[in-house]
Amino acid sequence: MTLLATAITLLVLNQLIKPIFLASKALDDYRNERKLSVLPTQYNDEAGLLMSNIQESIFESETFINEKQDLIYMLSHDLKNFAGNPQGLAKLILDENPSESIKDLANLICESTNLQFRYIENFIKLLNEQDQVVKINQKARIIFFPNILNFINGQVEQRLIDKNINLIVSIETEEAKLKVDEGLLIQVLVNLISNAVKFSYFDSEIKLRIFTENDNLIITVSDKGIGFNQHQIDELFKKFTKLGRLGTANESSTGIGLYLCKKIIERSKGKLTASSEGKNKGAEFKIVFENY
Repeated sequence: MTLLATAITLLVLNQLIKPIFLASKALDDYRNERKLSVLPTQYNDEAGLLMSNIQESIFESETFINEKQDLIYMLSHDLKNFAGNPQGLAKLILDENPSESIKDLANLICESTNLQFRYIENFIKLLNEQDQVVKINQKARIIFFPNILNFINGQVEQRLIDKNINLIVSIETEEAKLKVDEGLLIQVLVNLISNAVKFSYFDSEIKLRIFTENDNLIITVSDKGIGFNQHQIDELFKKFTKLGRLGTANESSTGIGLYLCKKIIERSKGKLTASSEGKNKGAEFKIVFENY
């Protein structure tokens, strides 16, 4: 009788817990992968009401996200047209061989609108990449670092050549099982190295190191460039940061690169931090995957 009662109790508990488990899984699937689940809503009790509310909330969130992106894309397209009108007029003025003062003003308009175009394009890129980050598959996979190094070199080589900067690579750990998309990890490392190039002086060096320490996988990108003060660290990773520093060759900044890098790494169960001893003392960006 005791065994029978226990079995019945477990069966009842399972029926009570099942709706909660399904609702929790649906929320996790949507939060981690933007996957829309269809919950059973035939229950006539509080559990059914809970799942019905969660189902409705998930679909409302998805609709809101899609409508927001559509609206932003539409506005971005219209802003491009608005920026293009004065640029077109400025080019017509330049074609008429105006005086030097008028030519300077027309060129200034062209430069200003080009900057607006770049910000609009980066804004659209940010939306696309944010959507890609949300859809990261959280399954662990083997990353073979010597292989991805070839892709990284291909994307940063010209930047390094332009400033005669030497990239020193130290791969002390050749592979690791991580919950990170290989393509997005390459993007992060390319962004970090490109950022280091931007703020490094000509004829200097940048170091990329991949190693393990206390069961953690660590990737560092360090340079001997202009560095930054401690109070600027939080600002570095903000979306469209107001820090807005020019590079050592007056390279402009979009203000979204480091923000996306941090989002990608955090979404992949890692941490991205920055450190510097101060102005003109270089900087180091460190990625840590704990207990990999």
